Amino acid sequence: MNKEKADGFYGMYGGSFVAEIIRRPIDELEKAFRKQSQDYTFLTELEELRRDFIGRPTPLLFAEKTSRENGGAKIYIKAEGFAHTGAHKINNAVGQVLLAKKMGKTRIIAETGAGQHGLATAATCARLGMECTVYMGEVDVLRQQPNVCAMEMYGAKVVSVKTGARTLKDAINEAMRDWASSFEHTHYVIGSALGPAPYPEMVKFFQTVIGKEVQKQSMEKNLSIQALVACVGGGSNAIGFFAPFIAEKSPRLIAVEAGGKGPGLGENAVRMKGSARTSIVHGYKSKFLVDEDGQVRNTYSISAGLDYTGIGPELALLGEEGRIEFTSVGDREALDALQLFAQNEGLLFALESAHAAAAALTIAKTMKANEVVVVNMSGRGDKDLFISAPVFRADQWKLFLQNELARLETGTDVHDMKMQMGEEA
Repeated sequence: MNKEKADGFYGMYGGSFVAEIIRRPIDELEKAFRKQSQDYTFLTELEELRRDFIGRPTPLLFAEKTSRENGGAKIYIKAEGFAHTGAHKINNAVGQVLLAKKMGKTRIIAETGAGQHGLATAATCARLGMECTVYMGEVDVLRQQPNVCAMEMYGAKVVSVKTGARTLKDAINEAMRDWASSFEHTHYVIGSALGPAPYPEMVKFFQTVIGKEVQKQSMEKNLSIQALVACVGGGSNAIGFFAPFIAEKSPRLIAVEAGGKGPGLGENAVRMKGSARTSIVHGYKSKFLVDEDGQVRNTYSISAGLDYTGIGPELALLGEEGRIEFTSVGDREALDALQLFAQNEGLLFALESAHAAAAALTIAKTMKANEVVVVNMSGRGDKDLFISAPVFRADQWKLFLQNELARLETGTDVHDMKMQMGEEA
């Protein structure tokens, strides 16, 4: 059951609603993607990069202690956080940057929210010798400084977007403006399975490696999977994880949205199980959190990668058809799951994928002990320490930041300053 049509629609969703100036690079991209996705040389180079640069395949790990304590089904973890740069985003970045190089492009631009897509794109550009500019909302720049630093270490220019809500949707707008004036030598690497066609199909193509590995690994481990669980912002990790199973009646496919800090307007990013409307935003038709006038509403999530206002078109269709079950998890549940899996399994989930982990715990409890739930750990949580540390160890984190500020401004350690004043540190 292949959902995409020749015109880039998934049922009523998808398509390519772009300004005329963008039509030429979109058509050029689609032609190149159709050719290269069937080209032996391209696919061989892609597979080599997956193996030698990304570090694929990523493991499928049994969460033994968590499963035992939680009760119900066995929980397995597809550890995409083990991939180079720490998340699934590298799968798509490698594919698109390699494609752009085949097209003769010399410059790459990208948008990023949590920073993982920007980080993956920057690293890939460094590897393949491409100039790189990453657009990132100012809010996300402030809360994801480790990733910003790493992107710059890879040689990328990070542009802080100060318009609108200063988050992912605004970064996308700025990247689109750049592309419109530079497409002769520039390719825009969209990081999720959304945007104008052929992006949703193309991102799915590069991310399906996740689901294919799960298929193979589950056969090797003799597992009968009853449910797959993934977090959903735009939807790249989910659609890649689910892809090989969509045409079958089982397993259950469960997508987890960001419940944020409450049910009120602007307190979450719940689309499919919330008040999303069908609209056209960022060049495609899907479900978006917009007001009655079609203006994009503000969203919120503790995880920067889940606060996008819309959802990928294929996921929207599959949700309406019932093949994908949508649910939501709030900030507190995600943080609890983050801590639980860290202490039980030695794995630090990204805040995005901690939402999926929380949902997997709930779902597993309703199932039998011989059944299997696989949760996609779409990324690891190193990038989130500036967000999660203040939650779990607020006093120590505050002292750390004070110490760092003092050291940077005066060259003096806070501890030394207190000792000099005769105070107990």
